[in-house]
Amino acid sequence: MLDSTQLRTFAAVLREGSFEAAAQSLHVTPSAVSQRIKALEQAVGQVLVRRSKPCRATDAGRPLLRLAGQVALLEREALHAARPPTVGGPAPTRVTVVANGDSLGTWFVGALARLPTELALLFDVRRDDEDHTAELIRDGTAMAAVTAQREAVQGCRVERLGAMRYVALAETGFAARHFPDGLTEAALASAPMMAFDRKDQLQHTFARTVTRRRIDPPIHYVPSFDGFNEAVRLGLGWGLVPERFAQADLASGHCVDLGAGRHLDRPLYWQHWRVESTILDALTAAVRTAAGAELR
Repeated sequence: MLDSTQLRTFAAVLREGSFEAAAQSLHVTPSAVSQRIKALEQAVGQVLVRRSKPCRATDAGRPLLRLAGQVALLEREALHAARPPTVGGPAPTRVTVVANGDSLGTWFVGALARLPTELALLFDVRRDDEDHTAELIRDGTAMAAVTAQREAVQGCRVERLGAMRYVALAETGFAARHFPDGLTEAALASAPMMAFDRKDQLQHTFARTVTRRRIDPPIHYVPSFDGFNEAVRLGLGWGLVPERFAQADLASGHCVDLGAGRHLDRPLYWQHWRVESTILDALTAAVRTAAGAELR
């Protein structure tokens, strides 16, 4: 049997990034943290924590990190259900979720705001590319994710949320300079392109639907939803913008749709731990409702 205190300490080390920070958060000594981790590793027979800066879970430790989070969630809900109503409300629960930047910039935060305040939730929202968000569930960091991955991570449930529609947007002057003949292969290869970060392949995917081959254009990296869209509006480069956010600039003539009606639909899915949890049920219902109003 695994010791719940050791699991909780293991999760704290990975959440806080070091044995010392975990000791502070748990109000124990660093020595106690070290002893608990060593005891857990001895019980499992594997090294579970990579002693780096910050500390990271080994491959053997990832399933235990997910287990630690699930145990903590279920313990909290069981304690709340067993506590007499006169004792007061539940202690806040930290909920770690991950979503792509465009979902965070459009509908996802609204989903979190829909959750009942009596659940007393504190959110730890992570951002990653939609092709990589499921990794944070796989390694145990997050309990749920908006992801482009339709195959369920082991121990998780998955459901389709819909598709976010993107248009290839460019400031009018930028389009006139770089795309005088439209979306040609030569123009796509030479015109500056926007991307969130080096994981972001959305623009490359769109360009490949036009050229049928991989291109290697000059790229500006702007890792925020607002910054990315503003860079497109200011003519720094062209990029794929959620359709709803492109409409005002298209209507005013400030920007043009380079695809002339050609768009890219990006399917999104919701993955979460497969546990019976009031919090996860409420979170899933809120995400489903918010996504239904925004996605196709």
